[in-house]
Amino acid sequence: MSKPNHPRGLADNEAQAIVSNLRVSPRKLNLVAGMIRNLPAQNAIATLTFSKRRIAHQVRKALESAIANAENNHQLDVDRLVVTRAEVGRSVVMRRFQARGRGRAARVEKWFSHLKIVVAEREQDAGEAA
Repeated sequence: MSKPNHPRGLADNEAQAIVSNLRVSPRKLNLVAGMIRNLPAQNAIATLTFSKRRIAHQVRKALESAIANAENNHQLDVDRLVVTRAEVGRSVVMRRFQARGRGRAARVEKWFSHLKIVVAEREQDAGEAA
């Protein structure tokens, strides 16, 4: 693996896609991101396509964007891409109030998340080359 020489800290064989302010809590998004970490890109797309989680569709769109970036911007081979990183971070928290009994109010927190997906081209193994 070559050293990162890009200002974004990516290696020559990597591409990324970043989605900001997804309307899901980081905890729930991390469960979906964990399903695709270290998978080949095509297997990860298949996993997300058939996932029952609501946010899986948006994660799949981000993964497809990272694959398109790898192909168009970095000239990487799509068939050899692997999801090397799927990072989840906290974003803003929207705070709302819900009416409760006896004139009180309870705070409802609506969490938002950031998602960063990095795909890398896997080196050709000796078994694949032969």
